[in-house]
Amino acid sequence: MACSSCSTGKDGQPRGCKNNGTCGTDGCNKLTVFDWLSNMSLPNGQKPFDCVEVRFKNSRKEFYRNTENLTLSIGDVVATQAKSGHDVGVVTLTGELVRIQMTRKKVSIDDKTIPKIYRKASQRDIDIWQKCRDREEEIKKRSREIAISLKLEMKLSDVEFQGDGSKATFYYTAEDRVDFRQLIKDMAKAFGIRIEMRQIGYRQEAQRLGGIGSCGRELCCSTWLTDFRSVSTASARYQQLALNPQKLAGQCGKLKCCLNYELDMYLEALKDFPPSDCKLKTQKGLAFCQKADIFKETLWFSYKDEPATWHTLSKDQVLEILELNKKGDKVASLEEYAADNVAEEKTTFENVVGQDSLTRFDRPKNKKRRKKKRRKPKSKASFNAK
Repeated sequence: MACSSCSTGKDGQPRGCKNNGTCGTDGCNKLTVFDWLSNMSLPNGQKPFDCVEVRFKNSRKEFYRNTENLTLSIGDVVATQAKSGHDVGVVTLTGELVRIQMTRKKVSIDDKTIPKIYRKASQRDIDIWQKCRDREEEIKKRSREIAISLKLEMKLSDVEFQGDGSKATFYYTAEDRVDFRQLIKDMAKAFGIRIEMRQIGYRQEAQRLGGIGSCGRELCCSTWLTDFRSVSTASARYQQLALNPQKLAGQCGKLKCCLNYELDMYLEALKDFPPSDCKLKTQKGLAFCQKADIFKETLWFSYKDEPATWHTLSKDQVLEILELNKKGDKVASLEEYAADNVAEEKTTFENVVGQDSLTRFDRPKNKKRRKKKRRKPKSKASFNAK
């Protein structure tokens, strides 16, 4: 959230729209796409692609056809076609990258039902749009009170007005199916607008609302992540993470999407790695695996009778012992293998000054007594001269 319109000024106060991340301009890092073809001109005779990508409140994006051949650029506010009336959004992408985005999202380029752009938004359109946006928080609070009074088991998470102010879309989450017919009647009577209810999942709710994750950065789902893949506890087990729901769950209450980011690398490393439930048969007794470090290729084993004493073995040593166990042979003990893995501690710090101690200034200094020079007595001849 460091766009030119939302960043702070010299006095520390927000400048521009002063919304700090919820502004209408496309500078708040909400699913933005870098147009790397913006400085390249089209070949001779090729017409520019007639579709553009428009973003509305939060992370809702739609594709629209530029039938009027308007000169549009990223950041322009446009009036677009809606089911009834018109909507107002911000252009986020133009040119050939829109064709790539439509193919990626499986939207047919030749689809004639794609809505169109009416015009660039006038100042009157923007004023009505901003006025409706200012009413959203108040209406959301009032609609929650109505839902609570009707004892509906649902959570109204967000409200989005249409650009002309004729309709409002209420996004909600619920565990089961909710009968909100009476809720729509009460809200339409209280607000005097057409109501549309849209149920979303918990991940989509976090995507729309945004926030800061435990890593200190903005949520991936609200900044760049568009496809929500299923995340299971097996992803945490493969990465040897503690199955703590408080640490593994995101703000949506589900498992964090980032658990899948490094999963493929762990699975590839585990292909030639001994299983975590392997048992080593020795003459001293049966040994169980207590811990494994995939990247250091190290495993820790302990005997059944001595679970508190761990022995460090390398991956190759464990595979060698397992191969011997398959043939019916037993090794003498794990200590013989673990003795080869004892690494000498290397000093990572060397005193470049020499033998000087860091506490040399803490020692009290010995005060040297200065010897006073004794004055020689003057001779009698000098007194007689005076």
